[in-house]
Amino acid sequence: MDVVDPEIAAAIRGEIQRQRDNLVLIAAENFTSQAVMEAQACVMTNKYAEGYPGRRYYRGCTYVDKAEELARDRCKALFGAEHINVQPHSGSQANMAAYFATIKPGDTIMGMNLDHGGHLTHGSPVNFSGKLYKVMPYGVNKDTEALDYGEVLEVAKSCSPKIIVTGASAYPRIIDFKALREVADEVGALMMADIAHIAGLVIAGAHPSPVPYADIVTTTTHKTLRGPRGGVIMCKKELAQSIDRAVFPGIQGGPLMHTIAAKAVAFKEALTPEFKEYQFQIVRNSQALARRLMDLDFELVSGGTDNHLMLVKLLKEGITGKEADETLERAGIALNKNMIPFDPRTPFVTSGIRIGTPAVTTRGMLEGEMAEIADLIAEVIRDIKNEETIASVRARVKALCGRFPLYPELG
Repeated sequence: MDVVDPEIAAAIRGEIQRQRDNLVLIAAENFTSQAVMEAQACVMTNKYAEGYPGRRYYRGCTYVDKAEELARDRCKALFGAEHINVQPHSGSQANMAAYFATIKPGDTIMGMNLDHGGHLTHGSPVNFSGKLYKVMPYGVNKDTEALDYGEVLEVAKSCSPKIIVTGASAYPRIIDFKALREVADEVGALMMADIAHIAGLVIAGAHPSPVPYADIVTTTTHKTLRGPRGGVIMCKKELAQSIDRAVFPGIQGGPLMHTIAAKAVAFKEALTPEFKEYQFQIVRNSQALARRLMDLDFELVSGGTDNHLMLVKLLKEGITGKEADETLERAGIALNKNMIPFDPRTPFVTSGIRIGTPAVTTRGMLEGEMAEIADLIAEVIRDIKNEETIASVRARVKALCGRFPLYPELG
């Protein structure tokens, strides 16, 4: 590549070094294995394979069929779902297909408010979901900053939704899927669970599974699942045909067969005992980091975490989430600004930051390093205008990362 495209080659080398030298605390990011990356860069990128295994519109699909069948079978073994579709290019497209398979434009959906931890595709007005459907959002209780399922039921009774969407991108507590199934049954709605963030935790039993309760389950394959960027839809067998048709030909053409091969590799890795222990370590690390931040007098949404992420309020620190994440990045710490429940600021500024532990756990860091990371974050936030402090933390971050080498095999 250095000869063919030196600019891109330099950008790739720079990105490898950035990942090695920085603490990646973005809850939606992780580091795949080299085997996953090799599969995603394989010759299957050349194969056009519209349709499904055994029912393609092109010839020459013997081996990509095998890859997709392996991906489906392994995913089914991981989650225990009745039907699997591994073709969605992303979690957003998985959600789009789920809606297209079950409801019509103009129908009412209920989804968690984006400001309270939901996702754009759960009904945000700036997203296709908010533009195509009538949306009734639900959120967290103002006192507990956690879901109150009685309040969710009252919202459902008020709007009679066709589908209730559960799952979140910034919610630090366990989601009670059984309670949400009961809400859906009471109002005659379908239930869809988007577990993009917690899929790995669900596989390991570190978070309850929605599969026994939800009609449809969607997920990404990166984040805690530690695979390539992509999506999956799981559903009850009676919805299988509708889901498959919604994906192809409904919203996608030929699937990305190299990515499906990489998904299959990631699913095989996720079937191991080591992967399950890794998921529990993610949670232990998250809780250790949260405890240390609270010991340092930071306020966390809902008072802590049950999963892989936490939300830190910055109101009493007198700074915005935007100021915090921009400055922390200069100190070698990558996380993101994030709305907090009932946030007085806009999504572009925010009053909080979101911190996640999947990527640092992949590097082998444990509870002791989480306390160290919390101290580094606190030092920057409490002295945010001091360039000497930022430089000092940057050097210590690099030293910490050096103790946990990333991709040494890449040279």
